[in-house]
Amino acid sequence: MRKNMINHESNGYKIIVVDDEQGIVDSLSIFLKRSGYDFTGLTNPLEAIERVKSEHFDMMILDFMMDPIHGDEVVEEIRKFNKELYILLLTGHKDLAPPLETIKRLDIQGYCEKSDKFDQLLLLIESGIKSIAQMNTIKEINDELHDKNEELEKAYLDTIGILRQTVEAKDPYTRGHSDRVSEYSVLIGKKLGLDENTLHILKIGGLFHDIGKIGIPDSILLKESKLSDDEYSQIKNHPMIGVHMLGDANIFKDVIPMIKHHHERFDGKGYPSQLTGEDIPYIARIAAVADTFDAMTSKRSYRNALPLDIVKAEIEKCSGSQFDPNIAKAFLDILNNEYNEIIEIQEKYK
Repeated sequence: MRKNMINHESNGYKIIVVDDEQGIVDSLSIFLKRSGYDFTGLTNPLEAIERVKSEHFDMMILDFMMDPIHGDEVVEEIRKFNKELYILLLTGHKDLAPPLETIKRLDIQGYCEKSDKFDQLLLLIESGIKSIAQMNTIKEINDELHDKNEELEKAYLDTIGILRQTVEAKDPYTRGHSDRVSEYSVLIGKKLGLDENTLHILKIGGLFHDIGKIGIPDSILLKESKLSDDEYSQIKNHPMIGVHMLGDANIFKDVIPMIKHHHERFDGKGYPSQLTGEDIPYIARIAAVADTFDAMTSKRSYRNALPLDIVKAEIEKCSGSQFDPNIAKAFLDILNNEYNEIIEIQEKYK
């Protein structure tokens, strides 16, 4: 301890001390600076809150009984915007400490009684700094893993994306289909007020919803005349082929329900599982509307794109049977009031 006390070299850790007694602040300044800490001392707790908002500190040491607000109120405010700051609370007497449940609720890491020697406090500080160092190391490792995972995810998505484009390149009439379904799905998701994570799942799921068609023979996939019952049965295998292709990749686990069930119907007459109503995953119900809309509005070898009024009438007619009525309603609202966004997507992927 003595050896550490005479070390004036900075150890890189920043501590802010808040006590409305200037003498306490000055005393702690001497002890902490000698121990190598970057020290900031304040007597105004309201100023301390603002300082923590604008500047990084590793640890806060603050008095419990202060004016104009007490230490627990300071922590209450800080925890609204900073959950990571390591906080030690000082009390003039153990009987004046806040209740244990308050300390736990506010995630106050420790508290001790004030003393002229500060021995107990310095031990708590050293222990806290070790914890902070460990947490910083864990955070660095997690950040590195996150970066690596993002690189691996991008590489994997790029590889599977090539396969996806291979499927669409076979048939000029479906080129851009998955891109449009992806964007239509996100558009519907935004209309429904879904969170960013779900919108990301809709985006990726839309891109790869038809990946299983790579396992369907070209003679069936590109056939211009009506399919036989046997051929149609083979086409209906593409969702499960897609699941088998991507099911072992962890990055696709959230989109598998969309790949597997985008051909289910709300009335249970779809495939592959004949699910009904809300048993169909929500993202798959969204994809079903987006997928059908693109099919109706795209030119095919056997017909031209259908006029918008016919498409809207068909979606309305199939609401509650083929489509989730709430999702169909949301998409019809887009078609009626935000159709310019649909046009932008269609122009983008012509």
